[in-house]
Amino acid sequence: MSLKKTPKKTPKRNALNAQAVEVRQSTVHGHGVFAVRTLRAGQEVAPYTGLRYAPDEAHDSWDDQLTYLFGLSDGSMIDGAQGGNATRHINHACEPNVEAIESYDAAGELIVTIHAIRAIRAGEELFLDYALDVYGEDPACYPCRCGTAGCRGSLAAPTGEDARLRA
Repeated sequence: MSLKKTPKKTPKRNALNAQAVEVRQSTVHGHGVFAVRTLRAGQEVAPYTGLRYAPDEAHDSWDDQLTYLFGLSDGSMIDGAQGGNATRHINHACEPNVEAIESYDAAGELIVTIHAIRAIRAGEELFLDYALDVYGEDPACYPCRCGTAGCRGSLAAPTGEDARLRA
C-alpha cells in the first residue's frame, strides 16, 4: 500500500498559548504535558498539530506501537509525531481536565484545539479521555494507568451504562 502524505501541518498556527504548557516526565506514562501557569476553564491551551492524513491513507507501522494519531470526525488523522507540538504528549485519564474540540479554520480545514474543561493549576498534568474505538477488541487490551477514582480500567471508549451516564 502506498502512503500519501499531505505536505502541510494542521492547523497552520503551531503556537502554544503563550507557553502555557511544557513537556516533562509523567508519573502516569512516559512524557506528559504540564501547565506552566494557571489555565481557566474553557481556555484554549493549544492546537493539536502534525501531518494530516486523508481517510484512505493508512500506515501499517501504526499498529502495535506508540503513535500520536488523532482521528477526526471526517475520517482524517493528524500524526503528532510528524511536525506536531507538545500536545502529542497529553496522557489519558478517565477523568480528564482538558478536551479536544473540532472546528474549521479560515481556510475551511477541520482542526483540533485542546481546551481546559476546568481550572488547571500551574504544575498540574493535562489529561484527555482518549475514549478509543477498539473495533470490537477486548477493552482490557488497552489498559488504563490513570489511577483516578472513576477509572474504568481501559483507554477504550465507555460502553453500555458507562456511555449513557457520560452523555
